Amino acid sequence: MNEQLVSMITQLVMEQIGNKGSDKSSHEPTVPIEDKKETLIKFHDTVVNANYAAEEVASSSTTEQSNEPLIKLYNTESSNHEQSYYSASNDESTYTSVPITEFKFEEDEVSESVQAAKKHTPARIGVGRAGTRPKTKTWLKFRLDHAAAVDAVYGEVTEGLLQKLDVFQVTTKVTDKEEYITRPDLGRRLSDEAKTLIQSECKKNPKVQIIISNGLSASAIEENVQDVYLALQQSLGNLNIEIGTTFYIDKGRVALMDEIGELLQAEVIVYLIGERPGLVSAESMSAYICYQPRIGTVEADRMVVSNIHKGGIPPLEAGAYLGTVVQKILHYKASGVGLVAKEG
Repeated sequence: MNEQLVSMITQLVMEQIGNKGSDKSSHEPTVPIEDKKETLIKFHDTVVNANYAAEEVASSSTTEQSNEPLIKLYNTESSNHEQSYYSASNDESTYTSVPITEFKFEEDEVSESVQAAKKHTPARIGVGRAGTRPKTKTWLKFRLDHAAAVDAVYGEVTEGLLQKLDVFQVTTKVTDKEEYITRPDLGRRLSDEAKTLIQSECKKNPKVQIIISNGLSASAIEENVQDVYLALQQSLGNLNIEIGTTFYIDKGRVALMDEIGELLQAEVIVYLIGERPGLVSAESMSAYICYQPRIGTVEADRMVVSNIHKGGIPPLEAGAYLGTVVQKILHYKASGVGLVAKEG
């Protein structure tokens, strides 16, 4: 198309638009620019227990810029909730908020009977739960106790402790921890080297023979045996009861006292051994006592003082008590069920 023709048509159109605009403006009253406002956006929302208000936003003409925000949103809830808002303009932005308080779990509602029971047992009672699972703190404590139990089984008694007790060490037919756990029978028999050493080092036919073994908890021996052994020595000394040569057995079982009694012909054997660890304590020790133990002795003839640790029977108290038990066994010449029958 001819450029001159296009220019003429454009000019005619502009003139027509200008005429219509002037006619319309002549019939309208003059309004100051700053007072002429138009609502652009409205927000309405309703939530239960909350009042939401929306403020209309106005925009002035392009000839004058406003300092007000283009959009404002206000969220007003109940007075118990914290409020925060963000306001922005073309020049600056500001954020205002109330400090957030630390989140705290609701306290468990435990009955009085459970609270009373918790004072008398370390068992996991009244610990609560989160949904169908134990709480994180309870679960982590469980994992910690389980790890301590494993360490107690696979641990070893230190050489320093044996030197303090002034005892020598012998072994059983067990070669390692795995075999000790899976073959209890091997832990009930001394190795050939151990038999030779015991016969050469120990006093024959003692009134009381004390032996020590890590058993299923080396931690129990490390924590308790020194106090128990020293208190037992003092107790037997005060009662004028002769003590044989004490020694330590690595990876021994309870029935091993029968073979030792056979070798030394001891009248009474006191066997301090680490207990099988549990999830409450991995440091519990037992003292097995038997009158004239020999190969073939039945379990009914043995006596035991168990749960010796700081959370059970105090080690010093246990050592002193064991002396009185030995005295009674020597007096009645019986132990276990036989002692009970003779006392009755």
